[in-house]
Amino acid sequence: MDQETVYSHDPLDTARRWEEMGAEMLHLVDLDGAMSGRPVNGDLIKGIICTLRINVQVGGGIRDVETARYYLSAGACRVVLGTAVVNNLEFVQTISAAFPGKIVIGIDASDGMVAVKGWTEVTGVDAIDMARRFEGSGVRAIVFTDIKRDGTLTGPNLESIERLVSAVKIPIIASGGISGIEDIRALLGIKKPGVEGVIVGKALYSGAIDLREAIALSRDKEQI
Repeated sequence: MDQETVYSHDPLDTARRWEEMGAEMLHLVDLDGAMSGRPVNGDLIKGIICTLRINVQVGGGIRDVETARYYLSAGACRVVLGTAVVNNLEFVQTISAAFPGKIVIGIDASDGMVAVKGWTEVTGVDAIDMARRFEGSGVRAIVFTDIKRDGTLTGPNLESIERLVSAVKIPIIASGGISGIEDIRALLGIKKPGVEGVIVGKALYSGAIDLREAIALSRDKEQI
């Protein structure tokens, strides 16, 4: 948090820009919420959801059913649970049953160990072991982020992602370290069954990746 870079003071305008460039889904995180454990930018996020025509996936500070319902009732297509799911499989099963197909698990890892509370605490839980716990729980997907790569533009941790994809049947969304179009191509090449999606952040804001080019590549079945 003490090394943040502000790319825009108007998140809604930024969201509209990605929509205009062809984005079909926006991954939106309440960073303050991730730190505090409750929604902080909820009204702003709700405004973005209501304004955009594309799907919005929301994370950050979602640690109970009521918060999930708040965003989903506003029109979010999915919500991402992080800290709330550590050692709480029963909660995941309950919320997945309440909102079928709309619950995503966010697993943030440092050196293979799960990190929580806005990445401020690293647990002793292995990321792959945690992912396996959620098999059959009803979750829609897992967002896997290597926090040592996130925001560094040094490329994704392909080895860790490949191990995770091979270990579970739950669809995986890769996040962290995307530096250019070749990283997208490399992630699309992962099989068994593969990477369902890629979250791109800093590479878009810095201009290292052209969103239209990335979308076109992901649609090219010859590359998948």
